[in-house]
Amino acid sequence: MKKIPVLIIFLCLLHPAYSQSKKALDVDKELSYCLTQVKKTLAEKQPYNRLPRRISKADSNWNYVGIEDWTSGFWPGTLWYAYEYSKDNTIKDAAAGYTNALTPVLDEKEHDHDLGFMFYTSAGNGYRLTRDSVYRQTILRASDSLALLFNPKVGTILSWPRMISQMGWPHNTIMDNMINLEMLFWAAKNGGDKKLRDIAEKHAETTMKNHFRPDWTSYHVAVYDDKSGEFIKGVTHQGYADNSLWARGQAWAIYGFTMSARETGRRYFLETAQKTADVYIKNLPAGHVPYWDFNDPKIPDAPKDASAAAIVASGLLELSTLVKDKKVAQHYRAEAERMLTSLASSAYKSGDQNHAFLLHSTGHHPNGTEIDVSINYADYYYIEALTRLKKLRAGKSL
Repeated sequence: MKKIPVLIIFLCLLHPAYSQSKKALDVDKELSYCLTQVKKTLAEKQPYNRLPRRISKADSNWNYVGIEDWTSGFWPGTLWYAYEYSKDNTIKDAAAGYTNALTPVLDEKEHDHDLGFMFYTSAGNGYRLTRDSVYRQTILRASDSLALLFNPKVGTILSWPRMISQMGWPHNTIMDNMINLEMLFWAAKNGGDKKLRDIAEKHAETTMKNHFRPDWTSYHVAVYDDKSGEFIKGVTHQGYADNSLWARGQAWAIYGFTMSARETGRRYFLETAQKTADVYIKNLPAGHVPYWDFNDPKIPDAPKDASAAAIVASGLLELSTLVKDKKVAQHYRAEAERMLTSLASSAYKSGDQNHAFLLHSTGHHPNGTEIDVSINYADYYYIEALTRLKKLRAGKSL
């Protein structure tokens, strides 16, 4: 057997990803790090209607967006998780301020398919931690608005209603919309119309039927005839190609079908979550953080997407609690911990470089925007995953 030079072994031992993989992730240390970064962002002293979205390589401070941006809920959601860990009332007050600032969106006549992203991450976490009835009413209003986009002929919620003429598709649904369903499931159980659950379940069923290829890789967009409901084709909008595996799209699928399995108890949703997770894990590069698209021909020189890794890590932690086979459950949890360990390494943490939690996310590569940046939803799902892991280690439910 060929011997490995001692110098190579020594250098491997020094690599942060190797050294961290050999010991359990210190969750409290990482949550404390998130808290430090949160305080840096709050020190930028922006008004509540201006929310951090991304930080480019050249900057340390955030680029801010308005309340109408689809990512506007992630910052208040991140603050709610930071408050859950710290019990710091200053952070609680900031979380409430940013959450309340979003409500004018619900007064607009034009509805938005991203209302779950915007309001379940913000008001949803606010209600979970405070039981303030104002947040409950906000979630119910947002759910009723989102339900207006459901097409019963198709069986899904319309995506991009404001851009339908630009897209040139009669009815389209993106995989991202699986995440918005959690708000509908919650609303149906907490005073909202029971039909909201039916809409969410039907949307998930239709997506399960049409959004996947035979190998369980996913399309970003499913296009339908809005009159007959017929599935026309699967395409991409943010991936490399129509038939490529866009990392964050697969992440939304893993997370969304895991959540749908939890909410409905449907075996086929759980099986879908597992199949989508298995193909994602199988194709991961070393380090457990994906390239932005698994089929980009520029790999290994293509940019990574830490946001996809954070979303999947959080989803896999929940999936590990739903799978009955203990070995399979342990596998999903171990994979999630490996992903979080990589994200917690010096290769991905922002540290003193900027005020975010993580580096190296990719937003819209085909559009040439938000490539290799820090981004708010990467931070949100990172702190959510850390919070979930802390609960699981303490023997608590998620």
